Amino acid sequence: MAKIFIFPPNSLILYDLVVREGHTPLGLGEEVSKNLSKPEIDSPPMNITPDFPRRGLKYAAIEVPAGVRGRLALIGPLIEEADGAIVVEEPEALFGCASCGRTNEFLLHLIKRRGIPSVRVPYPKGEADAKIMVSKIKSFLKTMGEKDGKPNNS
Repeated sequence: MAKIFIFPPNSLILYDLVVREGHTPLGLGEEVSKNLSKPEIDSPPMNITPDFPRRGLKYAAIEVPAGVRGRLALIGPLIEEADGAIVVEEPEALFGCASCGRTNEFLLHLIKRRGIPSVRVPYPKGEADAKIMVSKIKSFLKTMGEKDGKPNNS
């Protein structure tokens, strides 16, 4: 079972697809929920502490806005942990987003810099495109399950 980073990181559709294929999705939802239970967080939507922008310095320079660094502090470790990534290009907001274009650019850069296996698929414009997208993602996930060139039939 591989750990797969999903982009957009809060896409429930991608999260579910990865789970159905027997892998562990790495997305934003669980990461935020871990932090919401900490006493230093007052209540949503205040879901980061002042420490997050400092931790984000690992991924971006001090000149980068604190909001971007805060998001990177949450999402960057997921990319470091990932065995692979699924990237849906130019998704609509309702499909899932990190709510920040600059953060998204950094995330895509981190995936590329890590050199992990990834599949990039365009956001579907219709049912036929959606079927192609799901097919490509499932094929990618199947290769992530292969051990020593043999398919993982678990």
